[in-house]
Amino acid sequence: MKIGLALGSGAARGWAHIGVIKALRELGIEPDVVAGTSIGAIVGAYYAAGRIDGFHDWVQQLGRREIMGLADITVGSGLVDGQKLRNLYARHLDDATIENLAIPFAAVATEVENGTEVWLQEGPIADALRASSAVPGLFSPVLMGGRWLADGGLVNPVPVSVCRALGAERIIAVNLNGDLLGRHARQPHDHPKTPRQRGPSGWITYLPDGVKERTASLIKQWLPVATTAKRGGAEADPDRPGILDVAASAINVMQDRITRSRMAGDPPDVIITPRLAHLGLLEFDRGQEAIAKGYDATMEFQASLKSLEPTRR
Repeated sequence: MKIGLALGSGAARGWAHIGVIKALRELGIEPDVVAGTSIGAIVGAYYAAGRIDGFHDWVQQLGRREIMGLADITVGSGLVDGQKLRNLYARHLDDATIENLAIPFAAVATEVENGTEVWLQEGPIADALRASSAVPGLFSPVLMGGRWLADGGLVNPVPVSVCRALGAERIIAVNLNGDLLGRHARQPHDHPKTPRQRGPSGWITYLPDGVKERTASLIKQWLPVATTAKRGGAEADPDRPGILDVAASAINVMQDRITRSRMAGDPPDVIITPRLAHLGLLEFDRGQEAIAKGYDATMEFQASLKSLEPTRR
């Protein structure tokens, strides 16, 4: 019987998927089909293309400078245009098409105009990954086949249903946001957050001065209110979230609810939930830590995972 791997959305927390795949391989489990949403689509594509080992090494050496170098700031329907990332995927994956990957693969995206769930199963993999991970407000949507597409996490954060449609009879799902909301509800102010941990607005403070100046009008809308700012004669809250931070938190809440609902109706055989609530949305430079969390979470399910093996041909 075929095993499917459903990799969920979660921005920088998605590097944990690499650790999950590493653990599965050590346990002798090689998924027959892979479906991914957003960052899950990115990691899943590298695995399906047989490039996960090189990607693992690349992620671990990512620093703030390299990350900022991939941010092509724009003033339009998103803060980041995303063409640099699209070109990176094309270069890493040799301009592969989805239908030519070594393992059957699909990426999930959302049609902006009407909210339709779109399964990308053919065409250039780089375009599919760019569309599937186009977080609203942060990345510009992508025009594909006459449709504007955005992040698939808006409709199917953990694509169990897609794996099933690809022929999987046993499904391993990875939910990156499972502990996020509960932890924050219990411990809202235990540890002061760094600018990067606060969310997209916090990361803007790390941009080069020249970039800030060129996008000054946009930055003013998205940065948190400065600590010295006054409103009504009172000092503003230094932790006040920016517009993008509020949007990101809203998306997290929405994705958590959608994931719970969809899994209740179509449960996978194993759900792996790495403990990632301490990682900020855009802390892509903490890949080594996220990978380790994904590996550890997977190893906790050794017995359940190994029970899938005897069913395979």
